[in-house]
Parts: sequence; C-alpha cells; structure tokens
Amino acid sequence: MPDEEPTWLTPAAHQKLIDELDELTTTGRIEISARIAEARSHGDIRENADYDAAKNEQGLMEARIRKIEYVLKTSEVREPTDTGTVDIGSVVVIRRPDGSEMDVFVAAPENKVDAYTLASPSSPLGGALMGAHAGDDVDYEAPGGTFTVTVVSIRPFEA
Repeated sequence: MPDEEPTWLTPAAHQKLIDELDELTTTGRIEISARIAEARSHGDIRENADYDAAKNEQGLMEARIRKIEYVLKTSEVREPTDTGTVDIGSVVVIRRPDGSEMDVFVAAPENKVDAYTLASPSSPLGGALMGAHAGDDVDYEAPGGTFTVTVVSIRPFEA
C-alpha cells in the first residue's frame, strides 16, 4: 500500500472519522467486552452462538478501527479548490442521454454526504470524469455497458 495516493478528505469527513474512531476505541470496546463476558457466562463457549456472534462483531469492529487509523494516517485534509476541471473534491452536474441531470461528488467513499451521488476517482464514472471540463462528453465503462454523460458544470464541494 505504500505506493497508493493519499485519501483526500474534507475537514468535515476527517472530523467524522476522528469521532467514529474515538467512539469505537472507547465505548465500542467497552460494550463488546461486556457482551463477550455475558456470553461467556452462559457456559461452554464451543457451542455458544451469543459468544460467537460477539467475537465476530469484535473482529469487525477492530478491522474498522484499523481501516480508520490507516485512512487518517495517510489522508490529505484540505478544502477543495476551483481548477475549472473535474478533480477530487469537485461537485459535477452531469446530464445523461435521457436529459436528466445529477449532482456527482468526486471523492473517496469516506467523504460521502447524502446530498450527492458519490463517484470515487477509482470508480468507472469518477475516473472518467477526472480532468473533464464543462461541456465535455465523457464515456465510461460500467457493468451494464458503455455510457456517455455530458459535464454541465463543475464547482468545488462546500460542506
């Protein structure tokens, strides 16, 4: 993973990850330890579904903690800039062939906000949009075939 580009985060997404990490490493660990202890008190742990479920949940939580720690350690936190081209942190209005328009936020999944469709730069649409200008037609391959959209406008994301 050392060759990977840093994950771009908005300051709000960065803070959200810090808060989630704090919650998981404090309250989350305390709660899962209590669940494991309670399940262990029910007897033989080899045939204890509650214990297995709690240990599985603990493993998933610890994996999430490691993921957040890695993202925070390797992230680049900054406000998006207006470059006139689609870049990470851009909100792009695209027009589909049927004439409908959609707002797309080009950023890593950790930046997800409900107001926009998220297109990671590593996704087919997000990757195809990178570097485009307003007025450009952009083709991209997706599981359903090849699609073309028109870039209507580009602006930096604002929280």
